[in-house]
Amino acid sequence: MVEICTIGGYNEVGKNSTAIKINDEAYVLDLGIHLENYIKYTEDEDLVAANPEELMQAGAVPDVSAIDTWKSKVKMILPTHAHLDHVGAVPYLANNFKVPIMCTPFTSEVLKGILTEDKIKVNSKIRSMSANSFFQASSNVKIEFIHMTHSTPHTVMIALHTKEGIILYANDFKFDLFPTLGKKPNFKRLEELGKQKVLALICDSTYAADARKMPSESVAKQMLKEVMVDIESRNKHVVVTTFSSHIARLNSIVEFGRKMNRKIVFMGRSMAKYVRAAEATGIAKFTNRVDVFKFSGQIKRILKKIAKDRGKYLMVVTGHQGEPKSTLAKMMNGELKFKFFPEDHIIFSCRTIPTPTNIANRQKLESDLRSFNVRIFKDIHQSGHAAREDLRDLINLVKPKHIIPAHGTAEMTNALADLAVDMGYKLGENVHIMGNGERLKI
Repeated sequence: MVEICTIGGYNEVGKNSTAIKINDEAYVLDLGIHLENYIKYTEDEDLVAANPEELMQAGAVPDVSAIDTWKSKVKMILPTHAHLDHVGAVPYLANNFKVPIMCTPFTSEVLKGILTEDKIKVNSKIRSMSANSFFQASSNVKIEFIHMTHSTPHTVMIALHTKEGIILYANDFKFDLFPTLGKKPNFKRLEELGKQKVLALICDSTYAADARKMPSESVAKQMLKEVMVDIESRNKHVVVTTFSSHIARLNSIVEFGRKMNRKIVFMGRSMAKYVRAAEATGIAKFTNRVDVFKFSGQIKRILKKIAKDRGKYLMVVTGHQGEPKSTLAKMMNGELKFKFFPEDHIIFSCRTIPTPTNIANRQKLESDLRSFNVRIFKDIHQSGHAAREDLRDLINLVKPKHIIPAHGTAEMTNALADLAVDMGYKLGENVHIMGNGERLKI
């Protein structure tokens, strides 16, 4: 008997976590934070030491009491990738289970960096396994990591091979045919799974209503080139802000910064954290091309130097969502003693994550920036999530018996359910819309 518990991420985008029980053993896939609730509670966009129970009450981390009766049966925690909405709750909740954490090398490095920097102790061994590998977890369960493209490296779909069939956990991915860093998705393996028995597909719904194929990261790279290299910026400050975990995007920014003949500086704690993990795993090399400044004191000193050499530097900073404690916000509010001038370039290589807090923060930041008459370039970005036609391709490839929409609001999960119904599935029979904390026996 296979039983699935939708711990978190089924009512919202964030705090993703799913538990799968196969007879007398259970596996927890992802333990993420809800970033907006987390920032509201801690007033910080980086992970800091905090009380797990209070975080749970604040809706900042998944409510793992949903699997209290499975606690002794949990064998392993399996994060799919390094984004905080999938791995960020591990420092707070892993001690509930005291079991090994198995993830890809980049995810492992990011997690270890968080634990070390924030002096958080977990009683779990962090182990790493490469994508496109198997691990025999027990005599009944084999775990497989399948390489996928996403907006951070070493992202995988996780297949749990059981005697009942395969449970495929596909929570965040895109089908990028022209990635700028790393390999294409492992379509061959998905096709092979489709010829076996995929009992259930637990699937990302974020862009299920978006009737298109999600464009490649190479499209975002071209968009960056147009605003960085192809637009005149002599004697102007140029600032780029993006997701710190988006190593492919950072790589492209560095490439174009060098074409602009500018000295490149990365500024911010999370930027330093992800860059270190990328270098430790050999994914990308930044420190021979970039100076990285982590703390406010260091950042203040380099900005003083940059201010005297307007037009000589490319600044890559945290703060793409307008987070009040980010480097860009502090540059704007005067805390870092930095001044913008008319016609300086501010490039947002991201989209605004549509939550009330993010929208308000970004609006304030952009309004403040416009008071200096700077040029703002927004939405220089392509998402790391599959859109509706990619999701259709996944379903056609793996041919699951059951589909469980995940990673989204009711509007998003309903959109994936509608797609499945269009493809011949039946709502309530083999398409299951679930909320947080519910269980389904298959």
